[in-house]
Amino acid sequence: MSILDHDLISERYFFPSEDAPADPTWVDVDGARLACYATPRRHDLTVLHFHGNGEVVAGYVPWFVDWMGELEADCFLAEYRGYGASTGTPRLGKMLDDVEAIIEAVGRPADEIVVFGRSVGSIYAIETAYRFPEVAGLILESGIADPGERILLRCTPDELGVSKARLDAAFAERLDNLAKLQSRDKPTLVLHTENDHLVDVSHGERLAAAPARKARLVTFHAGDHNTIFSANREEYEEEVQRLLHRSRRSPSADDTLEGMEVREDTLEMHGSPGPKRVGPGQTTPIEIPPALRGDRAEADEASSEPPADSEE
Repeated sequence: MSILDHDLISERYFFPSEDAPADPTWVDVDGARLACYATPRRHDLTVLHFHGNGEVVAGYVPWFVDWMGELEADCFLAEYRGYGASTGTPRLGKMLDDVEAIIEAVGRPADEIVVFGRSVGSIYAIETAYRFPEVAGLILESGIADPGERILLRCTPDELGVSKARLDAAFAERLDNLAKLQSRDKPTLVLHTENDHLVDVSHGERLAAAPARKARLVTFHAGDHNTIFSANREEYEEEVQRLLHRSRRSPSADDTLEGMEVREDTLEMHGSPGPKRVGPGQTTPIEIPPALRGDRAEADEASSEPPADSEE
């Protein structure tokens, strides 16, 4: 068994719950079945989403699905081993391999897929983009540049029964997110807040600097790791809409439009987020479950224990 699949990493880095969507899309992987969620194909793009380690797919239904529909994108929400109705146990390494079965289940060419990863989900979004370099777009929210750095906050080499050198080698072989991004030449959006108390903004900066084709880094002044969306909603939604638009464009299109070559775009927000704009003179609020309003909670990256006041 890979050191990345050690029981201690599974226990300290993943915090599943049993909440599951009513009608899951089942994906068979090695030794488990994943209870994902997919919408019917109606549009020219599918957004493949990987959530954080203290979340489940059910927490994104229906609000995220409805939002993607308004942006004229289909949706595939990837679930992890041991989360929701999925069988098995969360395994950091095995879940990297699961992305192949997941993207096959999406059922469309890679260049019609935008991959979206939040926090720990960025590990699997980056792995997907690395294995399938033709994916049309990549969105990383509160992403992790160095997963090994985060794991070492929870587990020591001694606890895992290996030397520091061996653990570092395992990280370098399978979890080098920056190396995986180096050859990426498709649209990439990195969203982070400078007040992130779990995964500091330097991770976003490193992620945005890695691709061969410059990523768009948007650093928000408002919000933190768990409130980045709710605190910056209007601007956040506009950035995602822009990325989807760029991902639909042909490779020969003018890449200088809409800030495409901007490596960093720092935005400062004030006041409460407004309703989502859906057309001239039209507004409609997207209803987000209370658990996700300002509490799209990840487990505390600096602790081996899940927070007492969250679902993790």
